[in-house]
Amino acid sequence: MILFPNAKINIGLQITEKRADGFHNLESCFYPIPLNDLLEAIPADQTSFEIGGIDIPGDPATNLCLRAYELLKRDFALPPVQLYLYKMVPIGAGLGGGSADAAFTLRLLNEQFRLTLSDEQLEDYARQLGSDCAFFIQNRPRYCTEKGDHFENIDLSLSGYTLVLIYPNLAISTAQAYANVRPNKPAVSLKTRLQAPISTWRETVHNDFENSLFPMFPILNTIKQELYQAGAVYASMSGSGSTIYGIFEQKVPVPNHFQQYQVWQKTL
Repeated sequence: MILFPNAKINIGLQITEKRADGFHNLESCFYPIPLNDLLEAIPADQTSFEIGGIDIPGDPATNLCLRAYELLKRDFALPPVQLYLYKMVPIGAGLGGGSADAAFTLRLLNEQFRLTLSDEQLEDYARQLGSDCAFFIQNRPRYCTEKGDHFENIDLSLSGYTLVLIYPNLAISTAQAYANVRPNKPAVSLKTRLQAPISTWRETVHNDFENSLFPMFPILNTIKQELYQAGAVYASMSGSGSTIYGIFEQKVPVPNHFQQYQVWQKTL
């Protein structure tokens, strides 16, 4: 069986407080986008995991896909499988690629072996793997709170807009991203601000990680401003970086100075 784990962008991200467990509470809109990896599981004599495409740092034995398999195996008599992941979503890019791979592994195994787990049950498993993982179970625009793993419905669509992603070949770790953040609960919630027209978001919808990461990596702010100069109605860093995206009302030629980076464009 083959599935195609997709990425997401964050439309706004407010870090509201530090939790007693060392994590942070946040508020953000997670929005799925059609930039995909490929994930396959086939029956095998013994369980194995192989990776193609973009190189993933670290020991493959600790990859979230394999951890997702082992998590379900604790509760179900799963047979051995060969897992294969072809990686295309950049690493450390704020696009949730690893989280999507983990969640889609749960979804794939649930379907392939007819475990009959509900979305809510799969989300509970996904929360054990990572803060963003649970979002990819239902995989639709959601307003995310707490660690990014609790959800509210939100009426938000980018249908008809063109999305441009610029990944400047820069991986930012979670530790780097959170090192200098200053939690703050705003007077007006992000969810309220997102109900206003997209044309207002430039002044009201903000990713708090930009405050700490833009001074460390000035190229990120440069890319954001260049997207605005190219005509974006809204531009932002996604998640904890380093991808910068722009939302355009129509398809646009990508400026020449972005050619040294990884660029993805799609009308949604």
